[in-house]
Amino acid sequence: MTATTLDAPDAHELARFYRDLLGWPTQKEEPGWVEITPPGGGVGLSFQTEPHFIRPRWPSTRSEQQMMMHLDIEVNDLSSAVEHALALGATLLDFQPQEDVRVLCDPAGHPFCLFVAEVPGRVPGV
Repeated sequence: MTATTLDAPDAHELARFYRDLLGWPTQKEEPGWVEITPPGGGVGLSFQTEPHFIRPRWPSTRSEQQMMMHLDIEVNDLSSAVEHALALGATLLDFQPQEDVRVLCDPAGHPFCLFVAEVPGRVPGV
């Protein structure tokens, strides 16, 4: 696998958010498409403009677009990472299912989790 692709109303806007959040450089940029990857290599994120994009709803409801996937992002300091994400345009969601995980939405509405791994290999679940 080379990347996970997120659809958005504006691929370039969403790519800027994640590039600034993660500190990853842009590898490819063209109309309606952007790819970013970790500095040391590995699986990256791609962003695609989708004119019919509908923001997902989390927690899900039967009548609205459900979340199809989310990103889990390990951080060193949870409160600093949340502040950084909020400053970049993320939204902290009202419902937080775990005390040691923060669920936010990126500017296009995709949920993502920030967490500090207390146990090696621990990944939160939403």
